[in-house]
Amino acid sequence: MARTVWDSSVGKKTVMAVSGLIMLLYLVAHMIGNLKIFFGSGEFNHYAHWLRTVGEPFMHYEWTLWLVRIVLVVAVVAHAVSAYQLSRRDIKARPSKYVHKKPRASYATRTMRWGGIILGLFIVWHILDLTTGTVHPGFQPGHPYQNVVDTFSTWYGNVIYIVAMLALGLHIRHGFWSAAQTLGVGSRTRDRALKTVANVLALLLTAGFIAVPVGVMTGVVS
Repeated sequence: MARTVWDSSVGKKTVMAVSGLIMLLYLVAHMIGNLKIFFGSGEFNHYAHWLRTVGEPFMHYEWTLWLVRIVLVVAVVAHAVSAYQLSRRDIKARPSKYVHKKPRASYATRTMRWGGIILGLFIVWHILDLTTGTVHPGFQPGHPYQNVVDTFSTWYGNVIYIVAMLALGLHIRHGFWSAAQTLGVGSRTRDRALKTVANVLALLLTAGFIAVPVGVMTGVVS
């Protein structure tokens, strides 16, 4: 039964919608946590430590954090695989007359496709930069505030992050409304409200995330 649902286009779109909403909830929480950096190093470092102790003593140190990470990895992989397979299925379904002359994809389709690729690459870079410190020369384990300030004190750190957050905003703007349609929430009377919610969410998340590098660049966070 599960295989039959997965093999259908509707099933893949549902997986994309549900996994996308899971990631959206995480992004809202992540943005709120990031904004704690404006309250100083003590507040931000305490928040970073709290993330590792959530659920104690029932949960062991970092168990809850790793559980969240596992859920996110599953959501990201499911989202990416579904998107890729749906894209391939769409290409195969095109009439043969398009073999030599492909029709231009819609603005929304191009935005979602390239935005997804940019975000996928950014996730890898972000983990290597601020989680493992692999690509972060001045990385200091146990000092998240200083690591963030150090990253956004470089021009390339700011460029990578801001470009990715702009791509994220566009991805959410189109993806939220699309997910609502897939899950049957959309209707003729609700479409305007759903599009408004999508635009507001995209704007707030983009502004919230970009506020951090801007804060470092302007000296508000130092």
